[in-house]
Amino acid sequence: MYQVRNIYLICGFAAIGGGLFGFDISSMSGVLGTNAYKNYFGSPVSYRQGGITASMPAGSLIGSLVSSFIADRFSRKVAIQFSCILWIIGSTIQCASVNVGMLCAGRIIAGLCVGIASSVVPVYQSEIAPKEIRGRVVSFQQWAITWGILIQYFIQYGAAQIGGGPNDPNQPPAAFRIPWGIQIVPALVLFIGMFFCPYSPRWLASKDRWDETLQVLAMLHGNGDDTHPKVLAQYREIQRALRFEREEASSSFKALVQPRIFKRVILGMSIQMWSQLCGMNIMMYYIVYIMEGAQIASPLTTAVIQYVINVVLTLPAILYLDTFGRRPALIIGAFLMMIFLFTSGSLQATYGQPNDGTGSKDITWIVKDNPPVSKGIVAASYLFVATFATTWGPTSWTYPAEIFPSRVRAKAVSLATAANWFWNMILAFAVPPLLWSINWKMYLIFAAFNGAACIHMFLAAPETKEYTLEEMDEVFDEGRPAWRAHRNTNKLDGLTREIEMGNVKVRGASHDGESQTAESVEKTH
Repeated sequence: MYQVRNIYLICGFAAIGGGLFGFDISSMSGVLGTNAYKNYFGSPVSYRQGGITASMPAGSLIGSLVSSFIADRFSRKVAIQFSCILWIIGSTIQCASVNVGMLCAGRIIAGLCVGIASSVVPVYQSEIAPKEIRGRVVSFQQWAITWGILIQYFIQYGAAQIGGGPNDPNQPPAAFRIPWGIQIVPALVLFIGMFFCPYSPRWLASKDRWDETLQVLAMLHGNGDDTHPKVLAQYREIQRALRFEREEASSSFKALVQPRIFKRVILGMSIQMWSQLCGMNIMMYYIVYIMEGAQIASPLTTAVIQYVINVVLTLPAILYLDTFGRRPALIIGAFLMMIFLFTSGSLQATYGQPNDGTGSKDITWIVKDNPPVSKGIVAASYLFVATFATTWGPTSWTYPAEIFPSRVRAKAVSLATAANWFWNMILAFAVPPLLWSINWKMYLIFAAFNGAACIHMFLAAPETKEYTLEEMDEVFDEGRPAWRAHRNTNKLDGLTREIEMGNVKVRGASHDGESQTAESVEKTH
């Protein structure tokens, strides 16, 4: 079967799995302001709406925890395809929902897909890509999420005009059924397209399929030439790392709690936790409520602008993350998001008032007849989104996917992603009643979380750009503080030069399985 060779195309296509996450975010936020949704499901607010929204991340939490078993046993590629099947089933149930229970069931099943895809896609991308562009291609995951949010929101925006528009008291349920049905299409495309993408070479190596490992590396990095020095150098690095892991003779589960790995597990989980506690996804889920409280323009129209900002400003991160670095993005991003959330919360606290009946019945706090302040709140929201899009958005997916050894990578990333979905679920359920009861104080809480994240990243997150996946042990095991630069010895580049000069010879792949991970480098003198 034909196999795609272009790394950007492979990783970009696989990122459609992230796009499904974005589709789900907008599939809820886009209908909250329509009468079709409110009338059909009994105008859910507070805990009821929180339960509906939280059902998807609840499924995603389960999906992320089981993802490693599928990805390690059947491959990263098959795991992504399996997630597509779950998405199609879940979206079908949502589209056909006749009550809240059925809607939640569909969202849970779709959530299983998102949990698996959001765990496996970054691993697949990081194992396919060379170190020079790894941050860029793994960032496709976040860009796809932003595109999914935007595309589905426009679909929702168009569907909201069905009948007499979103404010029509008799708006038909097609206003939400059509977009929930259309979101099946990207999953179907991804499922079929993955047949034409290669298996991860590092997964093939873990199964002792060395001939295929060399073939895939040659296809991706050597234009089909399995004697290319760069191909042989990567092949050797994978062998060396895998042999070292097997010599430790511990199960992947036991390896997760070894001190040198466990601190990375905690760091990966913390980054995903902070990516939720920074408040970004809540902005995406409940932007309509925020704009209603500011009483400025059309809430749906104003929200579209925020989604466009999210898409456009993720692009600079994709282009420059491998140059700028992961560590500065995490530290500076958390600091700026803290500032913008404090600004938004302070404006609402100073100039806002309890809803006196002139605002939407879905909210309890409004800024009334004060356009400059309302514009300031919206501007702070936009700047917050812009900051997340250029920093934490792509980095929170890239960093956990690249810091673990091959033996535990899928399981460790699944735990990190599970942390993301755990807090996503908690916040999705808790924020509607928080908005209802403490309103502007919620912004100050999330601002404090960003301040804590800034300090944590400064103390615990070393720079990982320009290191191969096999060199991450050096970054984390040298014992240096995170804020001190690590010397990159570029072992892979050095080995490539040695092979080019003929000083090192790498034996070709053999068929004897385990023995192939033994010495495969000969030095000539």
